Amino acid sequence: MALKHLKDKKRLIACLTILVAIVIDQIIKYEVKTGLTLGGQIHITDWFYIKFIENNGMAYGMTFINKPVLSLFRIVLIGLLGWYIFKQIKLGARTLYVFVLSLVFAGAVGNLIDCMFYGLIFSGSSPYYVSYLVPFGDGYSTFLTGKVVDMFYFPLIVTTWPEWVPVWGGQEFIFFSPIFNFADACISVGFVLLILLCRNELSQISFEKTTISDNHEKRNIRIVSSGGVCVDVFV
Repeated sequence: MALKHLKDKKRLIACLTILVAIVIDQIIKYEVKTGLTLGGQIHITDWFYIKFIENNGMAYGMTFINKPVLSLFRIVLIGLLGWYIFKQIKLGARTLYVFVLSLVFAGAVGNLIDCMFYGLIFSGSSPYYVSYLVPFGDGYSTFLTGKVVDMFYFPLIVTTWPEWVPVWGGQEFIFFSPIFNFADACISVGFVLLILLCRNELSQISFEKTTISDNHEKRNIRIVSSGGVCVDVFV
């Protein structure tokens, strides 16, 4: 009974973490998208701005594959991560580990929502007017091809490269220049916490080669809970 209660508590923590993070992310994005023109900004301090941009890529605006493929790739990864969180709860993983994984999951879902639906429900953004909600399907793009809304900008250091520096001499240098959103922050903070506080759990995830027959091999991911229970997933 006590074990079931603990598992239920961890499920609740996971669900609340995911729900709260997604709601906060979407509220911020809605307010920025419908309150600022594209490229518009609000000066908070000299090192922090709310600046509205959109991107087609992954976290911090990175792009390396076309948008529909990227969105489908996200869906697959999110599905696998959701399954993994569920299995870890069943196997008795630490509450901290479940919370951190849920934070990463929520960030991934937050950005996926932009890709899936923003192109269907919002008008196109412009430097000259703010975006607004439109009837479903009358937006600026199609399913899976919406743009991700970013807004947090931290130009902590703004200076100019010395003229004698090759290539960049005389050009402006900004640290930290990427513009990101709350979902990106959830993913980044989650990964940092995984590395700093959950190294034991990460070390127990192994990739092994298993021979199924003389002419066929499969790779499996072995997931080991903190209680020592193993689950093999063949790929």
